[in-house]
Amino acid sequence: MTPAAPAVATIAWTDAGQARTARWRSERGAVAPARVVRADDSTPADTAYHLACAGTALLWQGDFHNAQQLLQAMARRIDKSPARKQRKGLAGSGKPALAPQDAFNRHRLAQSQRARVLGMLLLPVEADYRIGLRRAPDTRPACTHAWGPAAADGGASVVSLRDLLGMTGAYQWHLKGVEIAALGAPPNNRIHPCYGVFSPVRGEYVALVASAPWPQAITDPAGARAFDIGTGTGVLSAVLARRGIGHLSATDQDPRAVACARENLARLGLDAQVTVLQADLFPPGQADLMVCNPPWLPARPSAPMEGAVYDEGSRMLLGFLGGVRAHLSAGGQAWLILSDLAEHLGLRSRAQLLTAFATNGLQVLGRHDARPEHRKVSDASDPLHAARAAEVTSLWRLGVKAD
Repeated sequence: MTPAAPAVATIAWTDAGQARTARWRSERGAVAPARVVRADDSTPADTAYHLACAGTALLWQGDFHNAQQLLQAMARRIDKSPARKQRKGLAGSGKPALAPQDAFNRHRLAQSQRARVLGMLLLPVEADYRIGLRRAPDTRPACTHAWGPAAADGGASVVSLRDLLGMTGAYQWHLKGVEIAALGAPPNNRIHPCYGVFSPVRGEYVALVASAPWPQAITDPAGARAFDIGTGTGVLSAVLARRGIGHLSATDQDPRAVACARENLARLGLDAQVTVLQADLFPPGQADLMVCNPPWLPARPSAPMEGAVYDEGSRMLLGFLGGVRAHLSAGGQAWLILSDLAEHLGLRSRAQLLTAFATNGLQVLGRHDARPEHRKVSDASDPLHAARAAEVTSLWRLGVKAD
């Protein structure tokens, strides 16, 4: 029996006294708003902001560029809100400095509420992914990249302007690509992230994989087998393949990531060395080397798009550690790439991490550290600045304990 296709979410509103419906699309998994009003170039920013805060969505019918300006005006009102400053624990809130975990929780709450309010400014999207508004750009390539080809009978849809801008920005990143120094000299050293797949913009973890010494089991890289667990864009598989590993299996449970990794590896001419599979954690068999770069923060994602950052209950981390013994060949190593940001935020202790290693019969054979260089490290206005400034990214070389 063929399972029924999942129901398509819809959004309803009234226009000129006529009831209207369309497909509802939300990349952050938001439920379609129950109240929708028409908005256009005459809608004041204060009115739009207060309606959005109260849970009323605004379906834009005016000039596209004016919609962008309205979104920016709404964002300014959110950021100037005294309540938001207090939640973020920023200077000038009149409150003492928060404990790291409290600062983290309040920061996430503020970000979630910000996304909810800004997500209330909506745009109509035609069946072929055009935006039928004045001065609207051609959004068809970006929408096709994110959603797949437009179906002939797909009908119109509604999406938040914030989501749409995110898709168009991500599509430009996809076209341009991210230069990866560990892949060699230009032009054949770019990874092209796809929409919804974490971009390898933080180069320190890639550099660690590019420079770590081979385990004892790998005497001839061309004949060795490696696993890349949670491959994402495929960047770590590409680095290992360029280092000479002859047989790689890369896995990811996200269909977007699987397609993205396959596309990148084919573009780099490495698809003969790397097989990309859709799987939760491990492929069949054993490997001489396995690498895993799980989400670094053990917290619940507030949206599907956050799955590459937040790992609720450390599910992926613990799942990887729990499967190493069964999938690692004699003399092989598991390379775990992990930031200690969670430790500085009070979300996980170093003792808990080491206990997880020992509980799963693993021992630490070595560790290679790198300091991040992203802009937030030096941004003192960031409510998580103290934790970010102390952050270290590590490649843990793990082996199986002798029985």
